Amino acid sequence: MNLKLDYRHILTARSDRVKCVDLHPTEPWIPVRSGKFIARKNWIITGSDDYRIRVFNYNTLERQQVVDAHKDYVRCLAVHPTLPIVLSGSDDKKIKMRNWDNSWTCQKVFDGHSHYVMQIVFNPKDNNTFASASLDKTIKIWQLASSIPNFTLKGHVNYITCLDYTHAGQKPYLISGADDCLVKIWDYQNRSCVQSLYGHTENVTAVVFHPELPIIITGSEDGTVKIWNASTYSLENTLNYGLGRAFTICCLKGSNMVGIGFDDGCVMIRLGKEDPTFSMDEGGKILWIKNSEIEIVNLKQFANENIKDGERLNLSSKGDAKSSEVFANTLAHNSDGRYVAVCGGGEYIIYTAMALRNKAYGSALEFVWGIEPEGFAIRESTTTVKVFQKLTKEKKSLKVGADGIYGGTLLGVRFKYQLTFYCWDSLDLVIRTDIQPTGVFWSGNREMVAITTKENFYILHCDVSALAEASEEDRHHPNFPFDDIDEKQENVKTATWVGDCFIYLNSLNRLNYYVGGEIVTISYLDRPHYILGYIPRHNRIYLCDKELNVLSYSLHLSVLDFETSVMRKDIQNAQQLLPSIPRSYYTKIAHFLEKQGFVSQALSVSTDPDHKFDLALQLSKLDLAVELAREIGSDQKWRQLADCSILNGRLDLADKCYEATQDFGALLILRSSSGNLDKVAELAEMARSARKFNVAFTAYLLTHQNLKALDILVETNKLPDAAFFARTYLPSEVPRVTQLWKAEQQKSNAKAAQGIADPFEYTNLFPSFEESLQIQRYSEQSERIVPASQYSTRTSNNQRNVFEELSKAFTSGLNLEKN
Repeated sequence: MNLKLDYRHILTARSDRVKCVDLHPTEPWIPVRSGKFIARKNWIITGSDDYRIRVFNYNTLERQQVVDAHKDYVRCLAVHPTLPIVLSGSDDKKIKMRNWDNSWTCQKVFDGHSHYVMQIVFNPKDNNTFASASLDKTIKIWQLASSIPNFTLKGHVNYITCLDYTHAGQKPYLISGADDCLVKIWDYQNRSCVQSLYGHTENVTAVVFHPELPIIITGSEDGTVKIWNASTYSLENTLNYGLGRAFTICCLKGSNMVGIGFDDGCVMIRLGKEDPTFSMDEGGKILWIKNSEIEIVNLKQFANENIKDGERLNLSSKGDAKSSEVFANTLAHNSDGRYVAVCGGGEYIIYTAMALRNKAYGSALEFVWGIEPEGFAIRESTTTVKVFQKLTKEKKSLKVGADGIYGGTLLGVRFKYQLTFYCWDSLDLVIRTDIQPTGVFWSGNREMVAITTKENFYILHCDVSALAEASEEDRHHPNFPFDDIDEKQENVKTATWVGDCFIYLNSLNRLNYYVGGEIVTISYLDRPHYILGYIPRHNRIYLCDKELNVLSYSLHLSVLDFETSVMRKDIQNAQQLLPSIPRSYYTKIAHFLEKQGFVSQALSVSTDPDHKFDLALQLSKLDLAVELAREIGSDQKWRQLADCSILNGRLDLADKCYEATQDFGALLILRSSSGNLDKVAELAEMARSARKFNVAFTAYLLTHQNLKALDILVETNKLPDAAFFARTYLPSEVPRVTQLWKAEQQKSNAKAAQGIADPFEYTNLFPSFEESLQIQRYSEQSERIVPASQYSTRTSNNQRNVFEELSKAFTSGLNLEKN
């Protein structure tokens, strides 16, 4: 099994000799000396040549503890995965166990080695067991409960410097490296060496079983890092970064990152892809690959359970796992779910989905299923694409530049900056696009396709029926057989179709679906996930994370069918589907109907009063909007309704709306502009009671209730304004207001108060005051309020000469009675 892993260089950091590397489980940090992260405590612990262990908080950079640990150099540290325990190995030939919850006291000393202890590793399958490597050429296996080793493994002929446990499968294996230039694989249950790996030319200083990939990584003083196949033990690759001797290698569970320490610095690399390899059929049977083993799990058991959205499902594999014969990069069911194809390492194998029996195999860089259940295509090389039928029969071959292929209604081939589609049967070219895709997703009815790029996704409709009947002229149409529907700026990571709904996860970890130009967010996720698929009878979309933990979210099929029918303008079918939709979804689909322009239908469906109110306004159903506004009880809704009423000429209704919200300013404009004197007078009293004095003053003034307007000024202690208002409109009130003004001014400035003159006392200062009193009485007896319709026939106040009018009135025999 050739793995053909991708090797991606992430970081090179030059420094002095790096003897230890550890990776933080969540942060991009690497300590480069004798150190270990304890992430659950936010600590780094270090062992040093001064015989001490130090503990630092990496958030505050404060030193938490210093422990006199050994009587010689501290060579290695191991942190228990769950207990508050740290093991340390030293040149004093001892291993000590310390408990940080007990002030770092030494709880046990493991004594048995006769030379330096070089490395300690906990068994990931049994955390109460650990192994140690020593320069006494032995490996010892220990239990935490006993200070005496369980047994000793011997086989190296020189110093043993490093070791590690396997994480994968059921094999009880342990790996070791020594100064004899050998790497040995041990069966610690049978206590025997099962394989020796030859290839290094100097001392082997670091060995690891990768926790996620079926590989072994070894480092040596010859300056090389070697990658070995963990199944066949064949050498896959040799890396040399020119940084001197390799001393340490660290991998992290759940990640493909590898840290390597050298004489002159450290290097970070990423091996292979980090996305999980899985496939789910329409019935809910999932096949996934863990450590080169194919496992089967089934979601049928959750069909009738009340699953919470985002809840992790407790799944167990069905039967024994099957070892994958290739290192899988992809795993995919065919259209009817009978077969599943595994592709990777330059090979593909087709299995039966039920029993995982081998049905076909061959060489391929990529594999995609076709539209026929037993048809598929492979990318054999960068210049050859082949199409097969009946699982094994080669049908046609295409010689074309190919960086990637995509299955579906049409066979898609990616090459550099283009995506080209071909017919499956004839391999005739259908269309070539200037798109550099990251994915091509076809809907179940084979008519819709989503093409994703790093920044956008495009939704297209493919006229399948036109392909067979198309003339040569049709085929030369620029977009034949596609119709552009939409383009959205979203970085789609993983996706599927349900009807005409495109469900996807984006780079921001949002689970969305697209239908009819609208993007609906189902949930926000806290880390990357991958879509397994949709199960109609569960009405749920299923996802998994990198560790293959499965969770799901409710997405009712009848809702998707309804929205699909609306998109196809099949309103009759949508109406028939409505009774099957739970009422909790009604408002959601009402919003969808509104977006599609079916506002009346949305109003009949929505159960949200706020939404119904907005829809009623759009449809100018004002009486219904009044009922909803009363139900909601929001001032904002009444204002919206008032504005809509004015636009529809319903001033009476607008008046009621503004009165309901006590919007006196709006009422003043509305009532005064409509010339409703009685209503303006009523507003004046309402506003005064509500202490809205500006509106009350203006309303009194408009209705010629000058005395009440003056009282407003007095009541609000605007006495200077009141005095001048009285001098202009109510001269008879000047003495009263003047006395009030003087009394108020006396409190703060007596001299200023003396300067305020009463016209009855200082008649010489007010030469026309007597005439102004007569004019006031004349106005009160003769003035009348006229409607606005007579405005054009009236003389404006700034053109009137009231003294002349008064003189003519006297000549006519006017008798002004004093009040």
